[in-house]
Amino acid sequence: MSASELYLGLMSGTSVDGIDAALVDFAHGPRLLAGRACPWPEDLRARLIALGQGGEATSLDELGELDVRVAHGFADAANALLESAGVPRERVRAIGSHGQTVRHRPHAAYPFTWQMGDGNVIAERSGMTVVADFRRRDVAAGGHGAPLMPAFHTAMLHADDEDRAVLNLGGIGNFTLLPRHGEVRGFDTGPANALLDVWCERHTGHPFDADGGFAASGRCDPALLQQLLADPWFAQPPPKSTGREQFHLDWLQAALVGGETPADVQATLLELTVATAAEALLREQPQTRRVMACGGGVRNPVLMTRLADRLPGIVVESTTAHGLDPDYMEAMGFAWLARETLAGRPGNLPSVTGARGPRILGTVYPA
Repeated sequence: MSASELYLGLMSGTSVDGIDAALVDFAHGPRLLAGRACPWPEDLRARLIALGQGGEATSLDELGELDVRVAHGFADAANALLESAGVPRERVRAIGSHGQTVRHRPHAAYPFTWQMGDGNVIAERSGMTVVADFRRRDVAAGGHGAPLMPAFHTAMLHADDEDRAVLNLGGIGNFTLLPRHGEVRGFDTGPANALLDVWCERHTGHPFDADGGFAASGRCDPALLQQLLADPWFAQPPPKSTGREQFHLDWLQAALVGGETPADVQATLLELTVATAAEALLREQPQTRRVMACGGGVRNPVLMTRLADRLPGIVVESTTAHGLDPDYMEAMGFAWLARETLAGRPGNLPSVTGARGPRILGTVYPA
C-alpha cells in the first residue's frame, strides 16, 4: 500500500455520541482496514449538543476554545486508531475530517453552516495532512452543504440493474436515491437517533435505546405522531437538510399534552423516524427495489423491522451485505472526500445539495 492510497476519515454526527475514525485503503475497494469509536468527554458533549440545538455561546472566547477542544478530540481519535492498527502516520496520505456541526442555517439571510474542529490543530497534533471544512463551499455556491455522502454512495453502491436507495440512520435520517438511470438525488428525512437518544437518556439514564427495547416496551401514540408530522419542514420538497437546531428536545416537548408515558413517546419517535423515511422514499422514488441502511439505527432491530413493514416489496438490508461496515460508512465517506479534494475532483452533487454546480470541497492543511 502506497501512502497515496491510505486515507483516514473522521466523523462526529448530529447525535454527538462519539468520533468515528476509519482507516481506508483505496487501492482495493475501498477496504476498511481499521475502525474505532472514541467517546467525547461528557462536559464537551453536553456543550456541543446544547449549541447544536440552538443554544447560545457565552462568549467568543468560549467558541474559540471549543473549536480547539473539538480539534484535539479529532486528532486524538486519529492517533489512537493508527496506534491500535499499527500503521505509521507516514503511510497515510491525508485525514478527511468532518468536524462537529454546531449550527446549520442554509436558509438564513446569509446562509452558513459551521463545523467545529480547527484543521490546523488536527494537522499539528496528528502530523498528517488534513482536509476539513467540506460543507461551506457548497453553501457558498447556493447549496445546503448537505448531505455530502451521496457522491460516495454513488461510487460505492450504484447498480445498473435495479433502483436503489441508501438510508443513513444517524442523528438525522437521510436518503441517497440511486436510480438505474438518471440523476442521483439525496435529502434529509428528519430526526432519527438524535431525538431517540436524548429522550432515552433523559428517562432511562442510558445514552441510547439498546436493541430498541425501550421503544418496544411502549406503544406509538397516533395523536402525538400526527402532531409531530404536522411540522412544515416535512412537507418541504428536496433539496433539504436539517439538524438539532430544528429537531430537538424542546421541539418534542411542545407537542406533548401531558400524561404520555416515556416508553410511548419513545415508540412514537421511532415511528416518526420510520414514517418520514418510508413516506419520503415512496414519494420521491417509488420504483426502489433495495434500501441499504447504515448508521447507528441499523443496530436497532425494532426500527429496522418497522421500516421493512412500511416498505413491502422492497429489500431492506444493512450495507454489510455489500461489504461496507454501517458503523463507519460516513467516516469512510470523508476519507473518500479528502481523496477527491487532493485529486482536484468535485465532492458535491448539485442535484442533491442544490448548489450552482460541482465544487472541489474542503480546505487543505498540510502536515
